[in-house]
Amino acid sequence: MGEREQAGRLPGEIVEVYRAPLRTGGQRDPREITEVYRQPDPREVVESYCRPVPGGRTDPPPARKGRSRRPRSRKSGLYRFLICVAVLVGLTAAAKTVEHLAHRDQWRPGDAVHETREEITIPSWPVDQEAAGLSLSRTPGEPLTAQEVYRRLNPAVVTVQCLSGEGVSIGTGVIFSRDGYILTNHHVVRGGSRCHVTLDSGYSMEVCFVAGDEDSDLAVLKVPPGELMGMPEHTLPFASFGDSEQLVVGDPVYAIGAPRRLRGTLTNGIISAIDRDIEVEGRTMTLLQTNAALNSGNSGGPLINEGGQVVGINVAKYMSDWNRDSVEGLGFAIPSAYLERIVNDLLKWGEVRPEPRLGIWVQAEEPGLYVSSVDPDTAAEAAGVRAGDYIIAAQGEEMHTNQDLFRIRRTLYVGDRLTLTLLREGETLEVTLELNEAVE
Repeated sequence: MGEREQAGRLPGEIVEVYRAPLRTGGQRDPREITEVYRQPDPREVVESYCRPVPGGRTDPPPARKGRSRRPRSRKSGLYRFLICVAVLVGLTAAAKTVEHLAHRDQWRPGDAVHETREEITIPSWPVDQEAAGLSLSRTPGEPLTAQEVYRRLNPAVVTVQCLSGEGVSIGTGVIFSRDGYILTNHHVVRGGSRCHVTLDSGYSMEVCFVAGDEDSDLAVLKVPPGELMGMPEHTLPFASFGDSEQLVVGDPVYAIGAPRRLRGTLTNGIISAIDRDIEVEGRTMTLLQTNAALNSGNSGGPLINEGGQVVGINVAKYMSDWNRDSVEGLGFAIPSAYLERIVNDLLKWGEVRPEPRLGIWVQAEEPGLYVSSVDPDTAAEAAGVRAGDYIIAAQGEEMHTNQDLFRIRRTLYVGDRLTLTLLREGETLEVTLELNEAVE
């Protein structure tokens, strides 16, 4: 989660922005924003201390002769003091922001670099439509101790170092296939020209860039076969991925990464929130929130459940430009439920292909998903879906929550068909949607 300075931050900005979900139909409306301002505690100050200005006068100047001074009202002084406290608290809170976690060291080769290059020029690796790809296990593993989680996952976690025009970006990555595909954050490799990864053993390899998506902040790297010659059977340890949709608030989680270059650092915590909408570098991301300690260098590293499965990719944390130590326990990770489609698209196509639009608004209600409305001129309307219907199955899988339907949609592309089983006025019927429109 990068330490890129965000220019233009002004005192008095909004303290906190929370993008609330639109309850109708279970869908989020990106236009709905609630602004929250936290007022200072108005309790009376018991004692105050004024430090003299360095180099200035420490004693009060003598009063001029011949003029009387009206005593100040103690009440007025208290009000003024409270106003100052309010301004100070406002400035401190306004400086809080969400930042990426990639650590970036400055590097000046003879001052030859004059500007930042955002284009990725790391040697490339071709996309492969036959690649095995990333898959999620829908079965949670048996609970492990922290030591067991570390022994299982740490060999598959790498430290990522990318040389760019503005310095060396240091983050974390996780190997997800035995033939050397690595997942990390896009901002870790952004602007990179060469990239190396280091295993927990200290063995370092140069890697190639396969593809990346800036909107989802994900990138795929590949260890060339020649770099595997020193490995047994020319393979690498790799991590298994679990389903983040099975997480609930309070579940224990672990993070492994290289905060501040400290390779192989394990931290632990819990899931603090699910589906938290957070604005990062001007775009809204739906993330997992955790209180597991995340710091610069953890970017791209795994968030792990107690079964030793990767359930998220660490991406950002709340930090403060005013006091970087003042915000703790507010870290965020990309849910693994979103990774499967994105990573496999990057592997096979070199880009993320859009999901198809269904054209229905639903909410969880027994015995399935209640259709509250159907958009005109959409696949759902053409197939005969009506408001008041219940969707009890999609592609043969039972529907109980909105996430069940979203999970099915993530497996589909424009041009595919979706079969829905409906319950209408006590009668069961089946319709097929021709998915010819992409989600905007």
